[in-house]
Amino acid sequence: MSNQSFQNQHEEAYASLMRGLKELDLQGPCVPTDLLLIGDHAFPLAMNSRGQVLMAASLYGSGRIVVLGHEGYLTAFPALVENAVTWLRGDGSHNLSVRVHRKVSAVANNLQKSSFQVEVVGAFSDNLGVGVYVTDAYSVGSDSMELVAFLKAGGGVLIAGQAWSWAADHPKENALHQFDGNKVSGVAGIYFSKNCGEAENLPVYPQIPSSWMSVVIGKDFEDDLEFLLQGISEFELPQGSTASEVLVHGPLAFPIGTTHDGRAFLAGAYYGQGRVILISHEGFLGLESMAPIWKNAIHWLDEGRRGVVGVMMDPALKVLSDSGLKCEKTNFRKDLSVFVCTAYITEHLEEIQNFVAEGGGLLIGGHAWWWAHSNAGKNVLTEFSGNKILNQMGLSLLGATIGGGSYKAPVPSQAIKDSYHFRHLLHRFAAHVTTGEELSQHEERYLKKLGNDCNVYLQMKAHDSSHYRQVLATLTDILITSGLPEVSEKSPVKSPKDHLLLAVGTQVYKVSSDPDALLPYLIKDNPMMPVVYNHRIKVDVNTADGEEWISTGLYLSPGMKTYMAIPPQIVNKDWKIQIGCQTDSLHHNDELKRPPSVHERFPVTAQMIQVWNLWGGLIYLVAPPKTQVKGLEVIVQMAVPAPYYKSDLAAKPHKFPRKERFVADVQISHGWMHAGYPIMAHKMTAHELVGVKKGNPMWGPIHELGHNQQRACWEFPPNTTECTCNLWSVYVNEEVLGVDREKTHGAMTSANRQSRINDYVAGDRTPESWSMWVALETYMQLQERFGWDAFKKVFAAYHHIKDFPGDNKGKMNLYAETFSQTVGMDLTGFFKEPLEGQSPEIGEHGMERKDVKGRRGMKVSFVLELEFEEELEFEQGLELQPLLELQLLLQFEALELDGGPELEIQEELELQGFGAVELFAILLALEWVEDSRVSKYWSHQEDLRVQELRTVNSQEMAVMQQFWMQAAVKLD
Repeated sequence: MSNQSFQNQHEEAYASLMRGLKELDLQGPCVPTDLLLIGDHAFPLAMNSRGQVLMAASLYGSGRIVVLGHEGYLTAFPALVENAVTWLRGDGSHNLSVRVHRKVSAVANNLQKSSFQVEVVGAFSDNLGVGVYVTDAYSVGSDSMELVAFLKAGGGVLIAGQAWSWAADHPKENALHQFDGNKVSGVAGIYFSKNCGEAENLPVYPQIPSSWMSVVIGKDFEDDLEFLLQGISEFELPQGSTASEVLVHGPLAFPIGTTHDGRAFLAGAYYGQGRVILISHEGFLGLESMAPIWKNAIHWLDEGRRGVVGVMMDPALKVLSDSGLKCEKTNFRKDLSVFVCTAYITEHLEEIQNFVAEGGGLLIGGHAWWWAHSNAGKNVLTEFSGNKILNQMGLSLLGATIGGGSYKAPVPSQAIKDSYHFRHLLHRFAAHVTTGEELSQHEERYLKKLGNDCNVYLQMKAHDSSHYRQVLATLTDILITSGLPEVSEKSPVKSPKDHLLLAVGTQVYKVSSDPDALLPYLIKDNPMMPVVYNHRIKVDVNTADGEEWISTGLYLSPGMKTYMAIPPQIVNKDWKIQIGCQTDSLHHNDELKRPPSVHERFPVTAQMIQVWNLWGGLIYLVAPPKTQVKGLEVIVQMAVPAPYYKSDLAAKPHKFPRKERFVADVQISHGWMHAGYPIMAHKMTAHELVGVKKGNPMWGPIHELGHNQQRACWEFPPNTTECTCNLWSVYVNEEVLGVDREKTHGAMTSANRQSRINDYVAGDRTPESWSMWVALETYMQLQERFGWDAFKKVFAAYHHIKDFPGDNKGKMNLYAETFSQTVGMDLTGFFKEPLEGQSPEIGEHGMERKDVKGRRGMKVSFVLELEFEEELEFEQGLELQPLLELQLLLQFEALELDGGPELEIQEELELQGFGAVELFAILLALEWVEDSRVSKYWSHQEDLRVQELRTVNSQEMAVMQQFWMQAAVKLD
């Protein structure tokens, strides 16, 4: 599941370094330093029972480094030193030259019996031509830059010492950057800290040692925050701005600005010998209101060098120029002291990392939420360009957002205690689970966020990173110790601790290097089930605008894995395999009756794919939109046959492009039911779905199906969101289930309907009160007057309309116009009334419906009111009188024929101020006639009182089009 090759490089290095060693007895006169490790490549060699690292190794550039927590270890463990020198000279290197600093010359004596060519020197020189350099941590201050260049170019460095005594003598100095040894080893992610390590007799483990106790933060950052927050009491993020949340996950990374619930938007970090500050929107760097924080930040990053600040963005350059440092508009250069750029930079990524590691400062701004939105299915943590720089520094931009507002700055002395820090709280939670340490209320408050952040962090799948493996190992130990809490309808999960365990259990299993070993701790009762082998599934699908699930009829039990053989025609075509039908996420629920996420999806990127799900589930193929395949075959290696039933209805042709799906679950994300694909419902509604009988009402499920049929072009949110979906509830109950309207729902009885109307009329009758049941009355009156066919035709008409208004008023006008045209009545007043707070009622315009003998359809009187905003003139000289209220009375018969309703004018036409061309333009624009049928519609012109009626030629057609474009038909 996880890529083992990523971590093999470190494991192989560890095996080489510890070859032949059974134990490391550190008990004795040497008091070592606790080494602090950051970045992807530093890993421990020796770790005591408190999780303190006393020996470590790392990679930098093309070179290697081994760090021992006391110089005495150079002579106390000669076998280890020889292993180290062998590994440090590099694979395949023939350079046997080793130089040893004179202060640790005893090492040279121990190496004399080896095959190395050893020489003692007074200082390092890049002219020595050596493969490995051995020194203590106190003798590299003047040679640090040359040693770093030597290491980066492929050299090996063995350095030993302790910094706790130096820190005691220099209490106001920053050991991370000022202690000489850290000027070399820190570049590679290993620091001599100011803390003493506890010396023990340590066993040599077969694999890199790990402990939850080593998941710590490297300092309290009080002095850094005091410097950065001088004169800053709060952060004012502009209203309407959208920044990204920052995940602060490194041992030397810390939040600077956070929301009230602990989400960071401004953060800093130490990285190697340099520093970085991240703001999660680049626009904030150009705000004059935030100039004080940027001035502090630039000086913190510059560390007193007073060097050149290179700035990529003009707005930021203007603000930063007032910092007192020399600022230049430039792209990245190695000679800068501080580089200011956006998180969207795509060039020099590794160079920028090395620039910071070797002492430079980086101020970087940008968000990742838009990238995440625009690149669905991609991993924002690993694929977004800014994170390719930031992840190793212990900071990551997320797809989650933070809005504008005023946020208080932290109190430096209380920042870690009062705010949220990912590694600190993970350490505390591990202590709580493994040793029973009590958590404070403040810490418990953030456990749910910690669970979510752990899930996000694990999605890096950075198995080549020592720190990632350390966090993963810690979470694995937590799960093995505690197991997963029982969660069910009878035993719901409510505590923050259990929330966290359920949240991370699935993700840890997904990325674990040995998920099979972990499974028994997660799923306690997992009985064997009968299986089928090499099951073949035929795939015939023709999707419309949405993705479609294709059931395989197979099931995977919890933790069960299987292979699927995929036809090449659908590989890398956006197809997916889904395990589990319960796709609702419950991460935001306070009470859980099932785990928060219980389905998995796998992109179809190869012809053979292994799939699984910790929680098991039905197996589906997921076809992308606008996909048509026929006669393909998928083979499932092994799975459990799922029970099913087949109804008569399933054999009938489908009305919709895809089957609608209901999933009944013990808990869903919101509501009693909610629409979507699939429609989610509580499990107790399942009997309704599979036990339908003629005459029994079914409202809720059809209500959700109605939601899935709603279209934005004829919806007027929020008024009709919970209204028009009920058209399907009424229709299906009446037309399919045979349930009388009054019995479909308590709200649909005559008494309740009349009561609503009365209350609406007697009340304030505002547009806001025209919603849900009141709004449904508008549609029900239309249905009761014109029947369901009218609605079918209206919805069908919308399929042929290309451009829709975006606002409710425009959409309402279009709906009123479309419905009026469909039924042949002017419904302007009817639609206008409820929107202006009047009682909706059909019949005020003298409209009447009559049966026409011998013909299908209806005869109506149609009153069309046209208002002209201004006098209309035509280029061809045709003029229209500026009539403000012009009535056109048509009496016609609507015939239902192929190709839509056609019109045959039968009776007289009364016209004031219009000629035939203008009249025909109106009819044409209302789509009552088509230009190809002109002669047919006007064949009875001798019976009409307007003498100028005639067949319309192309020139007159152009006049019509211009006429209609200039006329304003107003239905509101």
